[in-house]
Amino acid sequence: MNDLTQNLFSQFVLALAPMEDITDSAFRHLCKCYGADLMFTEFVSADALIREAEKSKRKLRFDVSERPLGIQIFGNNTESVVAAARIAEEVKPDFIDLNFGCPVRKIVDKGGGAALLKDIPKMITMVSEVVKNVSIPVSAKTRLGWDEKNIVICELAEQLQDAGVAMLTIHGRTKSQMYKGVADWEYIGKVKNNPRMQIPVIGNGDIDCPEKAKYAKDNYGVDGVMIGRAAIGNPWIYKEIKEYLRTGNHLPPPLISERIDVLMRHLKSSVNNKGERTAILEMRKHYSGIFRALPDFKPFRMKLVVADTFSEVEEILSDISQFYNTRE
Repeated sequence: MNDLTQNLFSQFVLALAPMEDITDSAFRHLCKCYGADLMFTEFVSADALIREAEKSKRKLRFDVSERPLGIQIFGNNTESVVAAARIAEEVKPDFIDLNFGCPVRKIVDKGGGAALLKDIPKMITMVSEVVKNVSIPVSAKTRLGWDEKNIVICELAEQLQDAGVAMLTIHGRTKSQMYKGVADWEYIGKVKNNPRMQIPVIGNGDIDCPEKAKYAKDNYGVDGVMIGRAAIGNPWIYKEIKEYLRTGNHLPPPLISERIDVLMRHLKSSVNNKGERTAILEMRKHYSGIFRALPDFKPFRMKLVVADTFSEVEEILSDISQFYNTRE
């Protein structure tokens, strides 16, 4: 293990999954405040980064409070991915993460993400070249295989380790499954318990409550879990899992005042980083999570998802606060 993984994996790690237009710096900071141990940026196109596309350059920005953090890169051309990794290294992340798992069509059709599960030799060459050309650790995220007839993860994990990967995240689905069905953690467990595997293995897929995180830890021996969709609008999940692992108890749900405070902190930071219009649109993905399980919330949600300005959102939040605090 290198210094990063040795220090980080002295405990069971809770990671925030990279998600496009969701896991920006503002949201990562919130998750860190609530107990997330490991951060990944939104995935960055190697080709776009080389072209100095503004959105891709913006994805490289992070605050020191978010460390340890990896910049995740995807691409089909080895030379481009290497060049992008060297550009990313200049902003001094803790590691570079290579995306070999994204199943989204617009990425796969260009030969990136999970498409490389159909060309393992190219994937391994890409990893080797990136490892040779950067001075920080390189990690990878991938899936079980292209489809159920081509489950390659057990052999692939060894190849990735031999190519120099310092940490591996495995999503327990195939590319063909996308995000449907149930993640198969048996294969993740096989990789982790392979005597040849010496690098940390993080499991990903369907971790949406403390019980599932504990089950993954106890039954598959993984070094950590990565949480994706369950963290959207729900940075508290990290704190909840840590409390459950420590004591076996569940934390009470956050008060309405805390939910509103978190939303406002997130929105203000996003407005500062991206501008009001983009921040408002992206925030709509978080409302259901932030206010989950609140009775009679639907009318407020309908107002929030059509609000176009910061002041409108602020006014609706004031109404929410008054409505629920009056009922308590």
